[in-house]
Amino acid sequence: MAGVDRPRPCRHISETMSTTISPAAIKPISIVIAPNQVLKARARPVQDKDADVVRDLIPRMFAAMYAAPGIGLAAPQVAESLRLIIIDLKPNDKFEPLTLINPEIVAATEELATREEGCLSLPNMYADVTRPAKVKVRYLDEFGARKEIEGEGLMSACLQHEIDHLDGILFVDHLSILKRNMIMRRLAKEQREKKR
Repeated sequence: MAGVDRPRPCRHISETMSTTISPAAIKPISIVIAPNQVLKARARPVQDKDADVVRDLIPRMFAAMYAAPGIGLAAPQVAESLRLIIIDLKPNDKFEPLTLINPEIVAATEELATREEGCLSLPNMYADVTRPAKVKVRYLDEFGARKEIEGEGLMSACLQHEIDHLDGILFVDHLSILKRNMIMRRLAKEQREKKR
């Protein structure tokens, strides 16, 4: 498995983050649609100097993700090349937002699982993707605290999918060239028709 930059504490983020998200105060943010170079670039680790950007970005990302609607979003998908992802699987239809800064997969099972995946940067496109069935991810939360999360099922797939975005990998990159090209052509056609 490809390595990911080790998380490094961001002490100033913890001093400036807020747990409340006020929808009225959130500036709209657009989700980048493939193909776009920002989606293919490796994002850089979040550092202390990024505290203001991250504080502003997190609620805007959640607003965009919920509006889409989706269950996960990575900063490169909103044209910010930072190692930051958000997830909310909304178990039992309750909001459970999760923010992961500088996430790193530290363990994965040899057992694999296949699930249908989609992506907000490839709207209306879906395909079966095979990944490790369970993963453990180390990250910093929005307050700069170092944490770990273990995921299986949908959570495992979502964590891996979003962390892939930080390395410039889309879910279609896990498919055969033929399937990937078919999806990208279909996406391009839909986007052209949408602009008419």
